[in-house]
Amino acid sequence: MKTVFLHGLGQTVHDWREVIDKASLSDYDCPELIALSGKELKYSAIRAEIEKRYEDTDEPFRICGLSLGAMLALDYTIRHKEKIDSLILLAAQYKSPTILVDIQNLIFRCMPKKTFADTGVSKQDMIQLSHSMRSLDFTSELKKVSCPVAIVCGEKDKVNQKAARQLSILLPQADLHIIPGAGHEINIDAPEAIADILKL
Repeated sequence: MKTVFLHGLGQTVHDWREVIDKASLSDYDCPELIALSGKELKYSAIRAEIEKRYEDTDEPFRICGLSLGAMLALDYTIRHKEKIDSLILLAAQYKSPTILVDIQNLIFRCMPKKTFADTGVSKQDMIQLSHSMRSLDFTSELKKVSCPVAIVCGEKDKVNQKAARQLSILLPQADLHIIPGAGHEINIDAPEAIADILKL
């Protein structure tokens, strides 16, 4: 079965390398989300390209997504549940925390442009993408998710822990995993833990 990895905002496909190696996966896809969006870096553009990328896929696959990638995974499953075998949602939100997004964008605005060089995204594009996610809310559509779900959050990721616990209640088929010692970027902090969940 194919596993699709969707990285977080500020990450690249390379941030999944250790997870993939430790899980010994041979059938996987790891799209570069920022490159998918084309000229206009918005959430809706990335989602549309993800849908296009997998529209001809016949066999059900699983998605493992972190943060932005987790929201895309949840959104894709709501829209195309027949294509999804299972979900692994890391540092996931099911409703965009508008106050946090606004604070994050304020911080982005204060940061020098060179800070964004390693992400391959300009400062303005990062602000635009973050703002385009501000109104996302999947609460009323979670009932459409019927596949098995693993919800994963780092012990140190206090910002996302509340949402992870709530999501595990709203999705009765979900298993909640709090990873000791890990922060927000669980795929970097605890690749072995993620690999173990992928092997379940």
